[in-house]
Amino acid sequence: ELQQKVEEAEVLKMELQMLETERVRLSLVEEKLMDVLQLLQQLRDLNISKRALGKILLSTLESCRDPQPGKAQLFEVLDTLQQELTACELLHKQPMEQAQSPRSLSNPLVISC
Repeated sequence: ELQQKVEEAEVLKMELQMLETERVRLSLVEEKLMDVLQLLQQLRDLNISKRALGKILLSTLESCRDPQPGKAQLFEVLDTLQQELTACELLHKQPMEQAQSPRSLSNPLVISC
């Protein structure tokens, strides 16, 4: 009976470890998904065309067609999509435009004074 309790405890430990591993995996997927959604929001705010966004998505799906061994396919797709979105030229132009916007808004005020 004692041996059975020890075996049950070992099984429960293994199940707990598997649950913890899954929790960590889901947490990583959630973080990556949030990053992707933030990038999509930034691109939407910059009025990226649906065609350009579609090209990014198709490029991502094409590059993830054959899953890499040892890497979860969902995470691989999200990771690749994040890289594709990050590489989008509009996002790299955004900081320059934001830096210019306050100057262009403040210049008329300075002139009017």
